[in-house]
Amino acid sequence: MPKSLLIISRQAPWSGPNAKEALDIVLAGGAYDLPIGLMFMDDGVFQLAPKQNATALQQKNLMANLQALSLFGVDDVYACHHSLAERGISPTSLAVDDVQALSADEVRILIDRFDQVITL
Repeated sequence: MPKSLLIISRQAPWSGPNAKEALDIVLAGGAYDLPIGLMFMDDGVFQLAPKQNATALQQKNLMANLQALSLFGVDDVYACHHSLAERGISPTSLAVDDVQALSADEVRILIDRFDQVITL
């Protein structure tokens, strides 16, 4: 049985390649039926914010990749509730459906549940 993998994305979509690389890993793992989860923390929660304008920043829009997660079998998508609150993002206004906002204790439990964790 393959080991489960949690990707923690901590970078804003416009701060460099890490946000896109995290999504690429998750989509590839999902395509190969790897038990995989995606967690957004710190500035990574900005990837979930609605009404982003990537062209104004001369960046690639990652929203299409985020919305394709379920098509690749990635159903375990989480966001740190504290990170969302610190950045003024409501869990009910996220641009991606079915994201579970987790408390700090729930984040710790989630991390322990996966065999391997990669933070980008």
